[in-house]
Amino acid sequence: MQGKITNLLDQGKAPERAVFLDRDGVLIRTLVREGKPVSVSTLAEVEILDGVAQACDRLKQAGFLLVVVTNQPDVSRGLMARETVEATNQLLSERLPVDELRTCYHDDRDDCDCRKPRPGMLLAAAAKWHIDLAASFMVGDRWRDIEAGQRAGCRTVFIDNGYEEAQPPRPDYRARSLAEAANWILRGAIER
Repeated sequence: MQGKITNLLDQGKAPERAVFLDRDGVLIRTLVREGKPVSVSTLAEVEILDGVAQACDRLKQAGFLLVVVTNQPDVSRGLMARETVEATNQLLSERLPVDELRTCYHDDRDDCDCRKPRPGMLLAAAAKWHIDLAASFMVGDRWRDIEAGQRAGCRTVFIDNGYEEAQPPRPDYRARSLAEAANWILRGAIER
C-alpha cells in the first residue's frame, strides 16, 4: 500500500482521507435484545440516527471520503435475505453522502478477509480510492470495527452504545454518537 501512495504522490496526486463507518449502531439504530445488538430485519425498521446526516455532511465538506463497511453475517446464517441488506444500503446511499458501501455477508466460519475484525474491506477501499489509511478513521460500535481499523492503520473511534459484550481495547477516542465522533475527527483534521 505504501508503494501505491508513493506512486500517487510522484504523479502529483495527494492520497485521499476517509472516514470508514460501520452501519448498524453508527448510522442506523440497532435493535438490542438481551443486551446484544441485532441487525434490522426489514426496511421498515431502518431509522437513521439523530445527527448522522449532519455529521456526514460536515465530514464530506472537510474533504473526507465516507465509506461504509458493514458485517452482515445473518445472510450467511440464513436469518436474513441479502435483498434486505441491499435495500437498506440503497436507502442509506440515497439519504447520506456516502461514497461507497461495502458489505461482508460471511460468518466467522467462512474465514474470509473481508469480515471485520479483519481489515479486508478497508484495504480494498483504500486501493480503489487511493486512501491514506494513516490519515483516516474507522468509526464503529463494536470491538470488531475498532480492531479492523487498527489493523488497517487507521485511527479509531468507538461509539459506546452500552452493549453487554466485550469492549474494544484502546480506541483512539470514545464517543456517544457519530456527531460527537465527527467533532473529534474534525478538531484533529484542523490541528494537523
